Amino acid sequence: MSVRVRATREETCEELARAAFDLLVIGGGILGTSVTWMAAQAGLRVAMVDAGDFAGATSSASSKLVHGGLRYLQTGNLRLVAENHRERRALAEDIAPHLVKPLEFVVPIYRGGPHGAAKTGAGVFLYSALSAFGDGVGRLITPHQAVARVPALRTEGLRAAALYGDHQMNDSRVAVMTVRAAVEAGAVVLNHAEVVGLRLSRGVVCGAELRDRVGGTEFGVSARLVLNATGPWVDRLRRMEDPGAAPGIRLSKGAHVVMRRGEPWKAALTTPIDKYRVSFAIPWEDHLLLGTTDEEYDGDPAEVRATEADVDQILAEAGQAVAGLRREDVTYAFAGLRVLPGGPGSTAAAKRETVVTQGPGGMLSVAGGKWTTYRHIGRVVLGTLGRLLGGDELAPVLPAVPLPGLASPDAVAMRLWTDREPGARMDPIVARHLATHYGTLAFDVARLIREDPRLGERVHPGGPDIWAQVVYARDHEWAVTVDDVVRRRTTLTVRGLDTPEVRAEIAKALS
Repeated sequence: MSVRVRATREETCEELARAAFDLLVIGGGILGTSVTWMAAQAGLRVAMVDAGDFAGATSSASSKLVHGGLRYLQTGNLRLVAENHRERRALAEDIAPHLVKPLEFVVPIYRGGPHGAAKTGAGVFLYSALSAFGDGVGRLITPHQAVARVPALRTEGLRAAALYGDHQMNDSRVAVMTVRAAVEAGAVVLNHAEVVGLRLSRGVVCGAELRDRVGGTEFGVSARLVLNATGPWVDRLRRMEDPGAAPGIRLSKGAHVVMRRGEPWKAALTTPIDKYRVSFAIPWEDHLLLGTTDEEYDGDPAEVRATEADVDQILAEAGQAVAGLRREDVTYAFAGLRVLPGGPGSTAAAKRETVVTQGPGGMLSVAGGKWTTYRHIGRVVLGTLGRLLGGDELAPVLPAVPLPGLASPDAVAMRLWTDREPGARMDPIVARHLATHYGTLAFDVARLIREDPRLGERVHPGGPDIWAQVVYARDHEWAVTVDDVVRRRTTLTVRGLDTPEVRAEIAKALS
């Protein structure tokens, strides 16, 4: 078994209750983790809590893309696309090359489709120009060239295709690494800790009352400033501060489907559905990720699910360009909620922007955002925090601090595979899996196997995840529940391998 290098849950609860913080961040999704990381780098005493797991809701239900946003060209928002490209390349080259990888995208152009060849070709050229052609030149290709990249592409009515470059990532792993980076910078974090009330002093919000959902204890956290970064629950927390607060956001549900695939794809598909929406078909974790939907949602955020109707819609839309999709090949379906500014019009046409407001008790609320620009958004919010706390208190934040594990996945995989220590040589499939999910931290996972060779066994024979990852998630990555492990620290759920037997064994390991 591994030696714990982080504080225990009980020690963290005690520190949260005892210390006085400059900033309390409520919500451990995209925005909360980014702000916590930036604020800790700036020298602030920061605490972050989440009622569930880190990135346990919307932030782990994305399309797994780090992209410029090809569809934003349709609305003429060139500045946003260029900004997205800058952040995308920073993540891929300087921040997390071990977690973010390049991927080509094919846009099929069918007879009678919403966009013609000339317009699509010009669009992908402009798209690549806005990234300074860092991923090559967006261009038109022939149907034959498209099928060479996507073997399952439908060819009936296919007039041409366009090609452009973007990146993809595992959102849950990026989230965990960002939390780890924040802790290494000095932040104190706790998941599965629910806010049951806000602390007030003379009408000013100065902390929160928490209930530990694991141990059941209740305690308070004091802070000079509180940031509400709870995503779909942002209005609920605002009403704790001001019961009469009007709704400030609306929610859009986005569902995805994961399927087994046949022969490997060399590129992903971006299929236009209408003027605004596209359907993605993306090779991901040896499977295909299909989606997404975009519809208004007014239910309980905790109850959002991918319904049978969602699966039918996704398969039908993807099936316009992908042949051979079978419902029995679906291994997993999931849904998340986009947080959009309140206002009229369809959610598909709504702006994807970040909104920061301050309530009558001084609590800041931030809503919106996307993975591609999560660091940029964190810096913007930090600027607001600095003005409220006194800018002279903030240390400079370096522009490109890498996430833990920074390395070439190829180099890490090769070293794991060729390690000549007794019992250390690893199956190349497992080595590659660890390298692309942990970077150099994969060597820490491998060390667990040297201490206990049984941890090198696969959790399920159908996938590359091993038991050392479960132990590592428990001791070093804040995994508390079985879902924390199977959904967000490993790929077991994605692959349809989280069987009752597997879940029961993981529960034993966590206990």
